[in-house]
Amino acid sequence: MPAAYDTYDYPSYWEDREYEHKAEYYAIKTLLDEIPKIKTILEIGCGHGRLFTSFSYRAKKIVLSDPSATCLSLARKKLKNNKKALFLQSSLENLPNKLRGGSSDLIILVRVLHHIENTQEAFKIVARLLKDNGYFILEFANKSHLKATLKEFIKGNITFPLDIFPIDKRSKRHVKNKTLPFINYHPDEITEQLKNAGFTIIEKLSVSNIRSTFIKKIVPTTTLIEISKALQKPLSHFNFGPSIFILAKKTS
Repeated sequence: MPAAYDTYDYPSYWEDREYEHKAEYYAIKTLLDEIPKIKTILEIGCGHGRLFTSFSYRAKKIVLSDPSATCLSLARKKLKNNKKALFLQSSLENLPNKLRGGSSDLIILVRVLHHIENTQEAFKIVARLLKDNGYFILEFANKSHLKATLKEFIKGNITFPLDIFPIDKRSKRHVKNKTLPFINYHPDEITEQLKNAGFTIIEKLSVSNIRSTFIKKIVPTTTLIEISKALQKPLSHFNFGPSIFILAKKTS
């Protein structure tokens, strides 16, 4: 069955987003430093293998899953000489039918949650696939980031930071055409759902804090990344950035 990204040129999307890519790359490596030992990693929604080298050095076996045959084909080509990588075409919902429960030490889910409407069920599936005391690196689009909050304040919506309900950012036209959802979530809602699924929050990072086309044009990417490294942890306390990374541990 065709998947949404089968006809989308995903690699070209990242051509002008070196800052965002490197910021996410660094965030993953930062969170990996909190994990003592890893043998098996499952990346759900691996795309074309963009983030593989940010975590591949930590495990002996890595399963890369994606519902898109096109994305997996690109990932296979990109990583054809890597003996650690195993490829699996599957949606998140169908993974329990293809993988043994409790088979992964670490599951990584980056730039996927915004396409998922039933996040509670998604977290239950992740917990099912993780070993006891396994780890989960999650990224999601932050509804309450600074720019969005300021826009709502200007509109007179002063209670916006307290509104935990998700927002689907698709246009009405895209909703009518039944394209993939693009949902921004409130960090408080996500952390609560993770706890309900049996996870303990270990660390949180605010990522892509300088996602500004103007600034990226006048400031070198290397400089932006160094600034980003210093800001990811402290700004996480304010849910500042448009992208939030969480490291959680399965505890029950």
